[in-house]
Amino acid sequence: MAALNYHHLRYFHAVAREGSLTRAAQQLNVSPSALSVQIGALEAQLGQKLFDRRGRGLLLTEAGRIALAHAETVFRSGEELLSTLKGLAPGQRQVLRVGAVATLSRNFQLGLLRPLLGQPEVGLEITSGGFEELLARLEAHALDLVLANQPATIGAESEWQNTLVADQPVSLVGRQRATPLRFPADLATEALVLPGRGSALRAGFDRLMDEAGITPRVLAEVDDMAMLRLLARESGAVTLVPPVVVVDELEAGVLVEHCRLPQLHEAFYAITRRRRFPNPLLRLVVGG
Repeated sequence: MAALNYHHLRYFHAVAREGSLTRAAQQLNVSPSALSVQIGALEAQLGQKLFDRRGRGLLLTEAGRIALAHAETVFRSGEELLSTLKGLAPGQRQVLRVGAVATLSRNFQLGLLRPLLGQPEVGLEITSGGFEELLARLEAHALDLVLANQPATIGAESEWQNTLVADQPVSLVGRQRATPLRFPADLATEALVLPGRGSALRAGFDRLMDEAGITPRVLAEVDDMAMLRLLARESGAVTLVPPVVVVDELEAGVLVEHCRLPQLHEAFYAITRRRRFPNPLLRLVVGG
């Protein structure tokens, strides 16, 4: 069987998207007659008519719709191949491009990426940003991986893959006290530093307070884990946080863990896309 001509497929894709030989020819910088010849050659090779003419426009036939779906798969695979192999020439380092949600714990990120650190043949590019912004960059092949504390929404045609990489316990931490913290009774009078109201962790804590009939004294609400860590250390307030966020302070005795809340946890996800040519460094981070 003769090999499929990639250029013919590219021309067909442009005409199918524009619905017009003239507009597609302008986009491709070729003449409409030359483009028509290329489309005809592809139809002859496939043995199927790909377009029906309707007035001045072109509509895809059933065979054309099937060909378009396959063409888009071919082009996506080509983009993935270029994205994955770019910079992997002999003597160059492999690079893993990571997007991390801005509110994510730096200690968690460091622990997850530690297997790649110190390897001279491996480079890391870490970008911080909003969840939706990072997913868009992953979709566009500008990132290999997104780290977040929530999974990507998976629909019927979704190509997201959510890997739960950690499920961290959650505690109330603060400075050393003269008497043990009584949970939940003391939270009616203790000043608290809490995650922002948009987080699943905060929603779970609020449910616990409602069930206990307690209105907590909130000193600060913080979305960013780095700021949550800073306030836990400097404010003197009791702080709701995964211990991994303040592990250095706990080990140094600057903070103590007053009590662990088994009803709450913080999930951390590594989000990737299904790709024909995934970055091989992903195996060191998320396995597989």
